[in-house]
Amino acid sequence: MMACVSHDLLSATDGMTATELGVARAAALFERVDPGKAAALLEKVLADDPGSAAGWILMARIWLVLDQIEAALDAGAKAIALAPEDPRPLATVSRALTLMGRHEEAVTMAYRAVIVDPKNPLWHDRVAWALLAADRQIGDAEQAARTAIGLDPNEAHYYFTHGVALDALGHADQARQALMISLRLEPENTVARHRLAVLNGETQRASEPKKRGWKLFGRTKSPEARSSRPEEYLP
Repeated sequence: MMACVSHDLLSATDGMTATELGVARAAALFERVDPGKAAALLEKVLADDPGSAAGWILMARIWLVLDQIEAALDAGAKAIALAPEDPRPLATVSRALTLMGRHEEAVTMAYRAVIVDPKNPLWHDRVAWALLAADRQIGDAEQAARTAIGLDPNEAHYYFTHGVALDALGHADQARQALMISLRLEPENTVARHRLAVLNGETQRASEPKKRGWKLFGRTKSPEARSSRPEEYLP
């Protein structure tokens, strides 16, 4: 049995370069929710092969999860230089810029991702959140959210984004409908449930003043502010 497993593992990695194998191992660690070990492994891989676009793309994502925003921005910039045709580092850099409060640049990078890959709803969603965080052109944010829904009508997160944009526009009834659809698709999302409760007057909005940008999840003790998607928390 062990011989078969070893043979399968060898077959899976057959033909991969040392860099590709290292990036794949780091990605597996990241998927197993061990970003610290993934980053440590990937740093060694990139030290040996700094020209790996895939490595820098993954590293940027990992640094974001570890709340190392400047490092994420740097890794994303290196990935963009190596693979300007790939929308993923553009979107990652956009998110990092938003978290740093550099909203004009964040919006620009998000639109660049859309231009590169207009059929992917993820990038339209990133445009929506970049605009929402910047607190401007909310109508465009709502349009971007609707576009994401049109491209993937079965993803709960896009209805959540749409609900947030509609709420920001003052369309409370439509926002409720969007959040209800989001919760129907993903009933365990406590962030969406909290926003809906706020719209229904069942609980109050946070009393602290609105800030530009948002914190990554995991840094707050509030049970309403937990999500696997950092985009879903906008103070």
